[in-house]
Amino acid sequence: MDKPVKYIYQIRSRNGVIVNNLQIYGRTEEEAREKLLQMYRHCEILDYGVATVEYSANSSYEEILDVISKD
Repeated sequence: MDKPVKYIYQIRSRNGVIVNNLQIYGRTEEEAREKLLQMYRHCEILDYGVATVEYSANSSYEEILDVISKD
């Protein structure tokens, strides 16, 4: 089984509101898109990308705190 990947979307909802940085997990982009369209029916997908954050197994306590405290 494939490991889920986090896809990041920018959408325009059906009432015109733009939603940035909408993050959805999926094994494929198609799966993530299906989940997105179930939650936001009739939305327009403006942009999407893949989150590429990788963490070392040897991360220090300070590195982990830095990741948690970032926006």
